Amino acid sequence: MTAASHTEVTSQRTPNQSNEGPLALGIDLGTSGAKVGVFTIDGALLGSGYRPVSTIRSGGGSAEQDPQLVWQAIIDATADAITDAGGSAAAHRIAVVGVDSQYSSIVPIAADGTPTGPMITWMDSRGATHNKAIYEREPEAFMTWLDVHGIIPLPSGADSLAHILHLQHDRPEIHQRTTAYVEPMDYVTARLTGRVTATVCSSFMFLLTDNRMLTTLGWHPDLVRMSGIDASRLPTIISINEPVGTIAPGVAETLGLPRTAVVYPGVNDTQVGGVATGSLAVGARHAGISIGTTSVLIAGLGRKDLDVDHQLVSMPDPFGDHMLMAENGNGGKALDYVVNQLLLADDSLGNHRDPNVYDRLDATILSTTPGANGVLFLPWLGGAMAPVDDPLMRGGFLGVSLAATRADLVRATVEGIAHNLRWLLGPAETFCRRVFDHVVVGGGGARSAPWCQILADVMDRPVHQLADPAHANGRAAALFALARHDLIDVADIDSCMTIAAEFHPAEDVRSRYHDMHAQFVASYTATQPIAHALRASGRERLKG
Repeated sequence: MTAASHTEVTSQRTPNQSNEGPLALGIDLGTSGAKVGVFTIDGALLGSGYRPVSTIRSGGGSAEQDPQLVWQAIIDATADAITDAGGSAAAHRIAVVGVDSQYSSIVPIAADGTPTGPMITWMDSRGATHNKAIYEREPEAFMTWLDVHGIIPLPSGADSLAHILHLQHDRPEIHQRTTAYVEPMDYVTARLTGRVTATVCSSFMFLLTDNRMLTTLGWHPDLVRMSGIDASRLPTIISINEPVGTIAPGVAETLGLPRTAVVYPGVNDTQVGGVATGSLAVGARHAGISIGTTSVLIAGLGRKDLDVDHQLVSMPDPFGDHMLMAENGNGGKALDYVVNQLLLADDSLGNHRDPNVYDRLDATILSTTPGANGVLFLPWLGGAMAPVDDPLMRGGFLGVSLAATRADLVRATVEGIAHNLRWLLGPAETFCRRVFDHVVVGGGGARSAPWCQILADVMDRPVHQLADPAHANGRAAALFALARHDLIDVADIDSCMTIAAEFHPAEDVRSRYHDMHAQFVASYTATQPIAHALRASGRERLKG
């Protein structure tokens, strides 16, 4: 077993948790739920709340959420956070509200921000045929989208444009009663203020903005025309630094917030991850990694660019420049599947569920040895993403012997997620034209010190663990709102996002993980034809 190879880091600033001064509300809306926090101007968490949100899959590629239930989750989580922070005394000090959310998801809304239909999430593929139709009628579409925006309308339908076209063409009754289509973060700000807006950051996956000039606040006419979208349903684009508004009277009463609290435009969870990890700061030499439902690698870029071969794209960042966005695929979702659907499932074989299993995750990982007893996990349970792109790819375990234990399978899963990130690291460094001297890790996966050590060992890079990583996105959203309200400087955000510990690669496992990584990459090439054949066979059986 590898000896611990990490250093505890003292907080960079002393939090100001006095009963005076302004506070910020940070709303972090993920695919699985709404997390809300009350933060001081130093980034200290005074109170938090969480409410889960379910996804409805009814076949045919659908993946929807009920936006009214999403809003109710935010209301309930906000109430919990305010109570936890001290009740009305804390609520009346809230000066600003910052929001981040999942993206590539669309909510159809009325003029007052209330929903007119379901949220079509990033997992929904029903708009694929409408995206493909663009290329059939517009010969110049492919190159125009690459040049102007940077991402083409995806044949998979996994973008906001496809979701809008699905509602427009396949569900006309929803389209007719809809004033605007917005991403989840803009849905939240619309519900809070009654004003419907978007920004070049929040609307990125509409695929309708000119990302060559990020100061252009509007929709690109050629992209709108070629897409066939109803432009009257597009929201007004404002500057990310312009307040959306103050809390609407009825909402203020419901949430217990002061009507003077200013709501700032929201950002997506990748963009706020860049804020949280400090990887977008001027001169930053490190990358950020967020391990939540998916794993995402983030870094400052400084230019609009694209690497089609490795699925690396530039995205507008919250500070007015471009950033690297590299979706690596299943992260925490893969571990959740293995633990709750394979090892501790509730099914016809019996109920083996353990609500406290993640409390013992660290001990489980540490009970095994690096290399997981020869077991290799392939994390492509929902398809492969950067540095390769194959939605038909599937994963699983290789090298399982009679000696393999459940703990080995858990460790192998965590190692497999790390191997996938290591595979992405090289192309990302080439794309960013620099070697990352370390990575800063946030998200739910960063709560585990052994997981952080595995990341350092497998990726062969120092890993810095954000303090309180589960609230990193909400904290960053709150601090970014405070900075736009001139209550703190932008430079103060990094010092408020403190590092809890640093993990360094262990020399005694370097060669072992190097060899295993070569087999991890080789396994993709070797098993890809099998995955495709099994998928094709499954489709044929369904047709029969």
